[in-house]
Parts: sequence; C-alpha cells; structure tokens
Amino acid sequence: MLSQKARYALRAMIELARENAQVTAGELAIRADAPRKFLEAILLALARQGLVASRRGKFGGYLLGRPAAEISFAEVIRLVDGPLALAPCVSRTAFRRCEDCRDLATCSLREALLRARDATAAVLEGYSLADAVEGAGGELLGEPAR
Repeated sequence: MLSQKARYALRAMIELARENAQVTAGELAIRADAPRKFLEAILLALARQGLVASRRGKFGGYLLGRPAAEISFAEVIRLVDGPLALAPCVSRTAFRRCEDCRDLATCSLREALLRARDATAAVLEGYSLADAVEGAGGELLGEPAR
C-alpha cells in the first residue's frame, strides 16, 4: 500500500510540474495538503536524488530537477517507500529471499506476486508527472453501473 509520505511526495511533485516554476515549501504544503515540516523532509530527500532543486533564502523555493515527462511515479515511490514489490523475493531493485521460504523454485506464491509486481511497475513506470498534470483522475471512476 502507498504510504502517506509517498502520497505527499507525489502531490508536491505534481504541483511543481503543474506550476513549472519555483514554489515555496509553504505553498507546496498547502497545495499538497501536507504538514510543512514533514513535506520539507520529503523534499530534502527528493533533492538529494536530483528530482527537485532547491533555492535557499528569502526568495527560495523548489523546482523540478528534470522535466516532468522524465519523472515517473515509480521513481518517486521507490525513492520514498522503497521497492514496488509485495514481497522481497520478487523485487527487481531489492531482491532477497523471504525469511520463511524453503525453496524459491517451488514457492506457490511467487508467480502471482511477480505478475502483480510487473503489472504495477509497468503502470507506474509508464506514468509521469506530466501525465498526472494533463490527466483527470476522476475520469477513471465513471458512472456507477445500474
């Protein structure tokens, strides 16, 4: 499940993409509906990885470190929450054997978890901040069936 920290990070990054200009931490906190101090810690981590650039001082703020089209949801989520996989034995970025696993080759859970990981990664790696700015999340909901 996506952590609240990752939600705040994504919201802030989308706001930076939407603005396409420098935004203060206070303004980002309001737009992302996030606690300012918590968001500042998240932005610091994003800056360390080059996803955002920060400017200090009275007229300081944050900008995207790269074009919005080049930053995927998967990249932000991995940076904040870690691997996308539901279990460590199916992670492409942080593989390790599960503690209770007797044999990877005969594990009855692994195939389904690997498929879920691949499907999730395909969607999140293929969805950029620019896509989020252009899209309307509500359109996926549609009218309920009657």
